[in-house]
Amino acid sequence: MIRVFVSGCYDIIHAGHVQFFREARALGDHLTVSFASSEVLWIHKQRRSSLPDEHKQALIQALGCVDDVVIGRGHEEGIDFREDFLRIRPHILAVTEDDKYTELKKALCAEVGAKYVRLPKTPPQFAPISTTEIVRWIKAPQEAPLRVDFGGGWLDVPRHARPGAFVVNCAISPTVSLRDWGYERNAGLGGSGAWALLNGKSGVSAELDLGVGWQDPAVIAETGLCVWRSGPRPELEVKTSGEMLRGRMAIYWTGAHHDTPANADNSRDYDAIERAGKIGRDAVWKNDLSLLAECVRVSYAMQLGEGMKPLPGNEAAGAEGAALLGDVRPLAWKYCGGGHGGYAVYLCASAADRDRLCSRPGFRAIEPYLASAGS
Repeated sequence: MIRVFVSGCYDIIHAGHVQFFREARALGDHLTVSFASSEVLWIHKQRRSSLPDEHKQALIQALGCVDDVVIGRGHEEGIDFREDFLRIRPHILAVTEDDKYTELKKALCAEVGAKYVRLPKTPPQFAPISTTEIVRWIKAPQEAPLRVDFGGGWLDVPRHARPGAFVVNCAISPTVSLRDWGYERNAGLGGSGAWALLNGKSGVSAELDLGVGWQDPAVIAETGLCVWRSGPRPELEVKTSGEMLRGRMAIYWTGAHHDTPANADNSRDYDAIERAGKIGRDAVWKNDLSLLAECVRVSYAMQLGEGMKPLPGNEAAGAEGAALLGDVRPLAWKYCGGGHGGYAVYLCASAADRDRLCSRPGFRAIEPYLASAGS
């Protein structure tokens, strides 16, 4: 009988583990699986075990390709299974191609005359997943806010960041979920950041990989009305509930989708962007809606200078734009996100003005969103 031995944390058993067990079992006639005990997992991974050891042992033992299960209790990293390995004296120690403890394991094999076999990567039978990804999926929220930005946008893109500058934004409701997405897509409200969060992924890394900024996933995960310091990664300066915005915000669908990565390096007035961010920062610290409206007006003037079409409320938007607003006079407005389409955010002086604005075609009410403690 050829005895095969494999080891690992196996903290949350998934299909990738089962495939590895099957391939290891095919090398011989008997397979022993060793998994790291709860104590070992804590010592070397600083992580609690997903299950009590005896439950995990029973679960692995129930797999048809596994003949025996032992619990690694040794404190030597990489070979916590030494005692059981020397007792069982298997013929083969099978490992994956990315094994990090080759020399330690080869030396252990030499003590009993076992063969160290590195199994080649084979096409996965299922989409690959790691224990870390599973934990993130379990912890992922059921719903997430989107966001509107007021000033400093583009200074969250690392190559455009400016020391001493600020990005001001706010998480909003209604929220979204994987099953219920009540907004247009590709529309400047940070949907990709919300989608990543709902799927248990790091939205910040995903956005930076796209060559754009981190503000969307940062505020969507943080929630509230936030001021961020411009830089390569999110650094929060101050956060409030955004209560001064309650009953004062609306968004307007322009009818055109937009592409943020395609616009990331457009020619634009970064001095004006920096100025808007600093005005917005002061507005948040002072809880001053009129000052925040000034931040939005500076941002919008920059957007027009970049070549974006005038929004309803501007004389340049023509008679149709004027007719759309009627006698409603918002405090300020601007395109969300990268602009050139998508949603625009409007600030109103009162809840009554906001409600009248939202009676117009294309407008809808939004509110600041602050996650409750522990959510």
